[in-house]
Amino acid sequence: MLRVWTDSQRSGLLDRHGPRGTTFVYDPKVESARAVSVTMPVRTASWDTPYGLAPIFDMNLPEGALRAHLMRSFAKATGTFDDFDLLGVVGRTQIGRIRYSDPDAELTEEVPFQSVDEILRARRGGELFKYLLEKFAVHSGLSGVQPKVMIRGIDEAQSSATADRQSPSFKSATHIVKFWEPTEYPELAANEYFCLSAAKTLGLTVPEFQLSDDGLALVVQRFDLKSDGSYLGYEDFCVLNGLPTTEKYKGGYETRLFRRAHEFIDIDQHKRALEDLFKLFVLNCAIRNGDAHLKNFGIVYADVMEPAGLAPVYDLVSTQPYLPKDAMALTLGGSTNWPDRKTLTLLGQTRCDLTLQTVKRVLEETADALSKIAPDVVAYFKNTAAHRDIGDRLLAAWDAGIQHSLGFADHSITKRNIP
Repeated sequence: MLRVWTDSQRSGLLDRHGPRGTTFVYDPKVESARAVSVTMPVRTASWDTPYGLAPIFDMNLPEGALRAHLMRSFAKATGTFDDFDLLGVVGRTQIGRIRYSDPDAELTEEVPFQSVDEILRARRGGELFKYLLEKFAVHSGLSGVQPKVMIRGIDEAQSSATADRQSPSFKSATHIVKFWEPTEYPELAANEYFCLSAAKTLGLTVPEFQLSDDGLALVVQRFDLKSDGSYLGYEDFCVLNGLPTTEKYKGGYETRLFRRAHEFIDIDQHKRALEDLFKLFVLNCAIRNGDAHLKNFGIVYADVMEPAGLAPVYDLVSTQPYLPKDAMALTLGGSTNWPDRKTLTLLGQTRCDLTLQTVKRVLEETADALSKIAPDVVAYFKNTAAHRDIGDRLLAAWDAGIQHSLGFADHSITKRNIP
């Protein structure tokens, strides 16, 4: 059994239920503000899930290398190790406002300090990820297959905006550190760095991010932390659709993304949020990101009972440098084929309530943003990268997106930047 906390206050109890399920019950007379999700309001009856965990509890479970490390570390001691056990291990430090503890324990969150500069300057060489995994795996309640951990960062060149996050009284993780497997996705950190740079150039909200000198790590500040040490609520679109992580590629963007955005984002923010969501979707098409699944979009809110907004951009990469025939993660118009300009225009007008003029502007600004970032891509892969061919593939993927999806047939980043 696990105690569930929201905003550092007791909310209810989560326990196993039946042969494979779980059940969650709110504490008696708990306030409505203690709801664990916008999809699970406070009520007397229990919230039962016949298989696994409810989506909001499943949302931050580690995947990939992080999950494998935790299973190796704990399965031998416990005999069995399932999602419920995993939640108990990483539940004290999660993305968002929910935390977990033993039923009678107080909530504590003591994440060790780690120099951000040590990571950025690559002072531990190739052993850095192994070192961070050993030190921070149990403090890393976040999803994603890419190797990653959460750290409580000390930035030697900290700005006033981040100083509060590094005070001794602030106990939580402050940064996400991402790595890549040389045999599978070489230069993935640089890939994401340049894709996030394009999103920032496009005017989308992006957390602060830095690429290490050797390109092995990407350090991203958490976007869900407030300066006082409390957390914004965060829920991905798997949760909003009532789906577990295993179904993150299921369905179509029209309903699973755009309709849910209409339903869950504050109506007063609809115009800006839907335009930003359309921008982000267009950018995903332009960079050829075949991993834009439901967990890579989310909402944030200061209070579960108050209006929600679109979450900042995260987990943005081009997948075609590694998978040349990669298609979209979900369907659009019943197909996972990359959309053309006409299809994107119709999507913007019908699903985001945008004018034709606004749609055209977004398409042009997206092409301009990628063109602006392209010289930096060329310089990095010429002077720093160990796998230079990935840079050529990255720009080729961007060209394909600009020419086909954005409709600028004569536009070529590659010709402009590579002799």
